Amino acid sequence: MAATAAQVAVVRERGRAADVAGVLVLGACVLWSLVSATERDARPEGVLLAVLALSAGYACGRISGTLLPVSAAAVASLAALGLALASGPGVPGATPFDSVRPGDTGATVALLVLAAGAACCAAPAARPGSGRLALRALALAVAGSALMLGSVAGFVAVIGVLLCSLAAVRMRRRLLGLAGLALATGLAVGATWAVAEERLPEGLAVSLEGQLTSHRVLLWQDALALAKENPVLGVGPDRFGVLSPTARETLPSDGKPHSAVLQQAAEQGVPGVVLLGAAYGWMLWGLWSSPRTTAVVLTAGAGLTALAAVAMVGNALSFTPVTAGAGLLAGLAAARAAQAPTEADPADRGDRGDRTDETAWRGETDWRDRTDRGDRTAWRDGTDRGHRTAWKDGTDRAD
Repeated sequence: MAATAAQVAVVRERGRAADVAGVLVLGACVLWSLVSATERDARPEGVLLAVLALSAGYACGRISGTLLPVSAAAVASLAALGLALASGPGVPGATPFDSVRPGDTGATVALLVLAAGAACCAAPAARPGSGRLALRALALAVAGSALMLGSVAGFVAVIGVLLCSLAAVRMRRRLLGLAGLALATGLAVGATWAVAEERLPEGLAVSLEGQLTSHRVLLWQDALALAKENPVLGVGPDRFGVLSPTARETLPSDGKPHSAVLQQAAEQGVPGVVLLGAAYGWMLWGLWSSPRTTAVVLTAGAGLTALAAVAMVGNALSFTPVTAGAGLLAGLAAARAAQAPTEADPADRGDRGDRTDETAWRGETDWRDRTDRGDRTAWRDGTDRGHRTAWKDGTDRAD
């Protein structure tokens, strides 16, 4: 029992450290956006809004995940799915110029990924039986919605999250799973950079360019060129559309390079890229230190990794509902769910002796109808067994 209490204390300490790290990372993101915008015609409001949405979503996830871990995740999934289905001409929270057609690699796919991730997070936390089946069916419904919207990328991403959720049930070491997800994100970043640098083999480059479109590749190359010219401070937040030749020649244009990492590199320099990676790493750290089950943690990690992959080839993080949803998903998986009394708090459970959960007590004074399997034994006939006996009249007799 002492060992269990020590383990709970370690988990809580890890959670506090992750919370402190999150405050520092998000604060640094805000500070650096203001520094990179100094003495320039830059607009850091978009970065500030994204950080605010992420923080608010994370806080709401932590609170709702503590009170209603299954219901909150299910409602979040339905809300994200509803936003994705309703985002024909655009996504709520976006500017009028940030139009995203259904099926485009962007906010719609990101919302579908978040919907699937939330549903799959709720499934392991639900009771076995119809509840879990219904939540898995909800994830399949999200995949079907992606096909209905004409988004093959969204369908693949949602199915990937669902398969990872099923595999996570059998995993016991969350650190290994999270390391694999981080590696997958790193490979996505490297592939994006390689395409922009034209470092891939010709056949593979042509194939990827056909999937990504030559226009997007030209935007990436412009972003990389701006990053090389201003490696430290970048050109300033929200200035890519003004300085990119490809963006200026495109009408209408949203002024984004359609890659989160290349946008950070162009507008905020190398430190901006480092901070973006630190924000993702902080989320994974929070999942690793979470008291939730490994299945929930790895499912949320898979959803966030799929979202990161979408953000590498789109402008998903430019939309407030997406950043808020990412924070919400991470918060739900990192919440300390309110449960029945745990091993760390025997007083709340009426525990006696050195036992953990072998005997359920009805109260502190009613021992007559229960048999103790610890150092003491209470018998209904009053016979003394072990070190202590509780008599039927309630009188305690010690040896």
